[in-house]
Amino acid sequence: MSQRETVISLRNVSKTFSIKDANVDSIRDRIFNVLKINESRKIQALQPVDLDIKKGEFFGIIGRNGSGKSTLLKIIMGAIRPDQGGIVDTTGKMMRLSLAMGFDPGLTARENIYVNGSLLGITFKQIGTKFDEIIAFAELEKFVDTKVKFYSTGMRSRLAFAIAVHAEADIFLFDEFFGGVGDLRFKAKSDKVFKERMLGNKTIVIVSHSMQIIQQYCNRVLCIDKGKIIGVGPTQKMINIYKEEIKKR
Repeated sequence: MSQRETVISLRNVSKTFSIKDANVDSIRDRIFNVLKINESRKIQALQPVDLDIKKGEFFGIIGRNGSGKSTLLKIIMGAIRPDQGGIVDTTGKMMRLSLAMGFDPGLTARENIYVNGSLLGITFKQIGTKFDEIIAFAELEKFVDTKVKFYSTGMRSRLAFAIAVHAEADIFLFDEFFGGVGDLRFKAKSDKVFKERMLGNKTIVIVSHSMQIIQQYCNRVLCIDKGKIIGVGPTQKMINIYKEEIKKR
């Protein structure tokens, strides 16, 4: 793995947030709070991280709620900046995906495909050429012009997955897993497509609470707790460490 290209590199990356406890309801309060600015409470959400992720890796990030997983993911994707001195280098087009995609319930499947597809970097022309394939894969031919607010949770999941697997990127950042949605038959189909289109030629970083998914797919795993990196290494070893940390709590 050491000879493969590094596509995500973090050096001395940390994140501290300043929290002002006082409520500011008037101009007088605002002026007073300016004088007290040094009394802001600081929370270190992420302690210094050094990390390299290689091209083609399926890399997992695990930890309890509030451990700093989302903060780390947002720093990798550039949504928030690390503290001064932190360096983040990435190579290739990056995209963040979530099954909680921003569907507008008042729009139809057709309209949501164009809206979400464009947000994922797919041009309207590309969406047009892939539209029938997306609908057919999601098995929503009879509901293409039905408003999404009338869809079941399973129908929404199938539509989100069908849109996502047509997105073009070199690096995918996942909030939970995209494969295996729907009933057993659709899960088998989506898992097959996920493996064919994503595994091997894409770099995937996934934040997940499912140890089954982490164990099944990840090459390496980072374990984090209270903003501190507990370890980075082989999947099963990190899962065992994670479980031990939970027992301690």
